[in-house]
Amino acid sequence: MTLIKSISGIRGIIGGKPGNGLTPVDILKFTAAFGKWTVQNSGKSKIVIGRDARISGEMVRNLVAGTLQSLGIDVVDLGLSTTPTVEVAVPDENAGGGIIITASHNPKQWNALKLLNHKGEFISDQDGKEVLELAENLDLEFSDVNQLGKIYFNDTYLDKHINKILALPLVDVDAVRKAKFKVAIDCVNSTGGIFVPALLKALGVETIHELYCQPDGHFPHNPEPLPENLIALSQEVVAKKAHLGIAVDPDVDRLCFVCEDGSMFGEEYTLVAVADYVLSNTPGNTVSNLSSTRALRDVTEKTGNAYNAAAVGEVNVVNKMKETNAVIGGEGNGGVIYPESHYGRDALVGIALFLTHLAKFGKSISALRASYPNYFISKNKITLTPEMDIDGLLLKVQEKYKNQPHSTIDGLKIEFDKEWVHLRKSNTEPIIRIYSEGNSETVANNLANKIISDIKEILQLTE
Repeated sequence: MTLIKSISGIRGIIGGKPGNGLTPVDILKFTAAFGKWTVQNSGKSKIVIGRDARISGEMVRNLVAGTLQSLGIDVVDLGLSTTPTVEVAVPDENAGGGIIITASHNPKQWNALKLLNHKGEFISDQDGKEVLELAENLDLEFSDVNQLGKIYFNDTYLDKHINKILALPLVDVDAVRKAKFKVAIDCVNSTGGIFVPALLKALGVETIHELYCQPDGHFPHNPEPLPENLIALSQEVVAKKAHLGIAVDPDVDRLCFVCEDGSMFGEEYTLVAVADYVLSNTPGNTVSNLSSTRALRDVTEKTGNAYNAAAVGEVNVVNKMKETNAVIGGEGNGGVIYPESHYGRDALVGIALFLTHLAKFGKSISALRASYPNYFISKNKITLTPEMDIDGLLLKVQEKYKNQPHSTIDGLKIEFDKEWVHLRKSNTEPIIRIYSEGNSETVANNLANKIISDIKEILQLTE
């Protein structure tokens, strides 16, 4: 069994013994700690909750809602929802925080609690540490029977979220409607099956070929929207002669597209395309994390604007976006953050902006993809012994390449003209993750192999 406690929440495999799996004991302890922290920090005894459609969702929801009530906290329950929808609802409901019950792209045996502050944004590193400390100490006082919190069921946020998206100045419903797009979608039998068709219809898309849109939590394939998991969608696009395919993950904060010929647009290029459209209308800065494609930097600098890199993690990207007044940002995993809407990855906003962009582009989605710089990312890892000083090892690699442009805000990233390699140590196991990018698969792989060779050489010298 696996249980991972981190600054952003708790996630694990359902079942097992307390502390080893995501059991009721762990859910109650962590929910209670977050409830207490929320009241202390916001002064508000109200929390918004929502969940994706995974099988354990209702069980976890019952535990979360009951625990919050026992602390005297009112619960606004959105039911089956999406991560970005809960993010939108928290400030709208004037709540002190939010809990999203979802394990995102993890398989069905996993579930998790994602934690939001009063702004509807993921809690910070320091906030997360405070919640973890409260969970360990369990210095809690529960309410008596007359002070229990109430539950308010609210099913209005599907329409509210969509209406907010339609009201964005850069979302052009008329342009999308006139394009008469035929779209195939894969919503992995989670809440995207409710929200994505509703959004497409609101945008004027009349022909929607639905794959896996029954929100029953029985994922038909690995739910991470990677090419190897989207074979059925690719085939559906070709068979139905659709203009494009759209895939989201179970909680609808990651987004990727399939071209009309069944080829992958590339999840790294979701943000690139949306940023291209946003920058053409509202010049400004952009941000992505250090492991995302250089193509965003190229597109940004081409318009005379500035690109900045953040440490990996949505909260880090958001902080850098605020710091640099970025007009668009996100992550290379298909995560689009559009501040004009809210500071959170939102596949629904991404779909609306992308379809508007494609409609105005006036050509095929594959032609749009061909208009961007072509890069390839190679993902590797090297396993070390548990007692190895990984920080010291990275310092030695940094010294070897000290004359190259490099960043140490998150592991070590080294740039070689338009190529780069990013080394990050895992927080949970003795592994160095090695991401590299070049203008071809061969170049990216060769760069990764060169760094791996350097690491092995350094290890031999230290033995």
